[in-house]
Amino acid sequence: ARAPRLLQPETMSGGLASALRAGGLLLLAAGLSGGNICTTRGVNSCQQCLAVSPLCAWCFQEDLPSGFSRCDLKENLVQNGCTDDLEFPTSSTTILENRPLSNKGSGGSITQMSPQKIELHLRPDDSQTFSVQVRQVEDYPVDIYYLMDLSNSMKDDLQNIQNLGTKLAVKMAEVTSNLRIGFGAFVDKPMPPYMYISPPEAVTNPCYDLPPPDNRCLPMFGYKHVLALTDKVKRFNEEVKKQQVSRNRDAPEGGFDAIIQAIVCDEKIGWRPEASHLLVFTTDAKTHIALDGRLAGIVMPNDGQCHIDSNNFYAASTTLDYPSLGLMTDKLSQKNINLIFAVTQSTVRLYQNYSELIPGTTVGTLSQDSSNVLQIILDSYEKIRSKVELEVRNVPEELSLSFNATCLDGEVIPGVKSCVGLKMGDTVSFSIEAKVRGCPQERQKSFTIKPVGFKDSLTVVVNFDCDCECQRSAVPDSLLCSSGNGTFECGMCRCNPGRLGSHCECSEEEYSPSQQDNCSPREGQPLCNQRGECICGQCVCYGSDFGKVSGKYCECDDFSCVRFKGELCSGHGKCVCGDCACDPDWKGTYCNCTTRTDTCMSSNGMICSGQGRGYCACGKCVCTQPGSYGDTCEKCPTCPDACTIKKECVECKKFERGTLIEQDTCSRNCRDEIESVQELGDNGKDAVNCTYKDENDCVVRFQYYEDSSGKSILYVIDEPDCPKGPDVLVVLLSVTGAILLIGLAALLIWKLLITIHDRREFAKFEEERARAKWDTANNPLYRGATSTFTNITYRGNS
Repeated sequence: ARAPRLLQPETMSGGLASALRAGGLLLLAAGLSGGNICTTRGVNSCQQCLAVSPLCAWCFQEDLPSGFSRCDLKENLVQNGCTDDLEFPTSSTTILENRPLSNKGSGGSITQMSPQKIELHLRPDDSQTFSVQVRQVEDYPVDIYYLMDLSNSMKDDLQNIQNLGTKLAVKMAEVTSNLRIGFGAFVDKPMPPYMYISPPEAVTNPCYDLPPPDNRCLPMFGYKHVLALTDKVKRFNEEVKKQQVSRNRDAPEGGFDAIIQAIVCDEKIGWRPEASHLLVFTTDAKTHIALDGRLAGIVMPNDGQCHIDSNNFYAASTTLDYPSLGLMTDKLSQKNINLIFAVTQSTVRLYQNYSELIPGTTVGTLSQDSSNVLQIILDSYEKIRSKVELEVRNVPEELSLSFNATCLDGEVIPGVKSCVGLKMGDTVSFSIEAKVRGCPQERQKSFTIKPVGFKDSLTVVVNFDCDCECQRSAVPDSLLCSSGNGTFECGMCRCNPGRLGSHCECSEEEYSPSQQDNCSPREGQPLCNQRGECICGQCVCYGSDFGKVSGKYCECDDFSCVRFKGELCSGHGKCVCGDCACDPDWKGTYCNCTTRTDTCMSSNGMICSGQGRGYCACGKCVCTQPGSYGDTCEKCPTCPDACTIKKECVECKKFERGTLIEQDTCSRNCRDEIESVQELGDNGKDAVNCTYKDENDCVVRFQYYEDSSGKSILYVIDEPDCPKGPDVLVVLLSVTGAILLIGLAALLIWKLLITIHDRREFAKFEEERARAKWDTANNPLYRGATSTFTNITYRGNS
């Protein structure tokens, strides 16, 4: 067979391009030696051929010329004359149900995810890529069930939420016109050691030993459902006013019992299918978890079923253990409920740890008297609606999924299945690549992809095309197979036990020395590579405790590949004829390097915390910025402070300029919410006030604040303080006035100097005159009247 022409992966799409890219390299390497991946694997059936590579085809033509392989590239088989009798299944994607996305949450059926059902046909080691779209529709109905701790320490909190229904309805009217609220309460299991039993009075009045007026309270109860979801907010207020606190003995409460009942008792609570479901859990204490029931001798695990009796109390409180986090997570996902932990400062860290294990859960810091619970609900709902995260349920183990997210501005984020920073009405899309890693016994399976907290979901039906159509036409005991010594299947004989040969013409008991030449790849080479026995001119490979030996000359096996940490191909690939064929999302000689980047995603939604702190290599962050460390390079004492980092976000999101705008990465790097204000307020110790000069030398002031739910807000002064330009008239008058003043000052100085000089000269004259002494007989000014003249021409008498 000639060396195949390599296809260019960049001209193809999705999983086929990646499959051909990997396959093309193998074909190129094999082509240099005159074969290809299809012809060098020593396959002897159509089913094995399809499993080698998505590029391989099988020819089941009866009269295939000798010397040609039935398993080869399709183009080679066609050139060899096999045109019609070909087995070459191709993977495909078919959309079965695709309702359009809704724009509003009111009226008729609401669709927030599209498509709703697809069917995949996948052959071994092949992949298909499909896309889904999710939209947070506006004016979507909301159900809020308020679950409150009514232990004695929450007495002041009960008074502060008596008008919560009215306030909540007013605030939620800004985002939905269809709100329903309900109420439930819990304390703990009414049995020792959780409750007071001595003296007998403590059973009916656990507060008996407290000073008045706090010495009266209700008997202890596990959970009671008070008010089903209703749009009558005044009734909510009335029911809350009727409630009284109780008292338990130990510090933790039984809140998880109440949560699981509020989730699964749909009919009692009144959860609507077409609504967002919020379960608000308020407490000031820790809570019991699974296995804590052993303290009271309860060993029966929680069954996750509804056990509310006719009086609306939890009937199985004393017989079933507390639920586990896994059970709660499963039920929350099934019922599409978002859990909100509103807890006091002392327990925030504990419930944050819980929220990391329960998808779709948020945590808010509750004040000591629950006065801020309304704001927590509003903030949590906004955070929930600003995020879309996909979850996968019941995915077959033979299937590998990889995700790419297209969130804002059409930017593709690889390895991520969530988008944050969204607003009502925003539409995001995800591309999902499904790749087959093996063939299950059940050839058709299905799984579900759904956004966390949504009722909408995508059902994916997967057909594993591991079998050949020609297998259905197999003829047992065919005359073509040496008079019935085998089954004629897909153009060749599948011999009965004890028979060998292309037509089953040879028996294992027969022996001919001339046939041994067919069992050696080259003259002088050992028969069957010393890993098998030559029978009837064919190698029958020995069995091995380590794995399977295969190939025409027993040259291949599935156990001689490299190992990493004691596992063959690191446990992330298959050993194929001495080489590791890595599973999807893995690469490298040892298949120990993952190509996924979601494990490098930090809490701010960026890979390795962004800002150039590091890069993701083999699923782990490599921190490159000096001073940065942590699993996602999130810690960096010497890195630029929050003001320096958030300055670029203010520039791009508020003023639409700066390097992030030029690089078109503003939406990805800046998930903060921008709010324009006239003055910066006081948001406590968690707020950072920042100042910087922009390109116009204007002073920009802003405040960076991150609340307890993780929401980041940048409060920016609406107008920067810019230096004003010069006033020409003022400058002209100032210069003129300055010249006049300088001239006048110069004249005054000159006059002063002249005056001083004259006075000094006059004083000197007066001094000299006072010292002069004149002769009184002579007048120095007198001159005589007689003048004598000489005539120079007079010569006398001579």
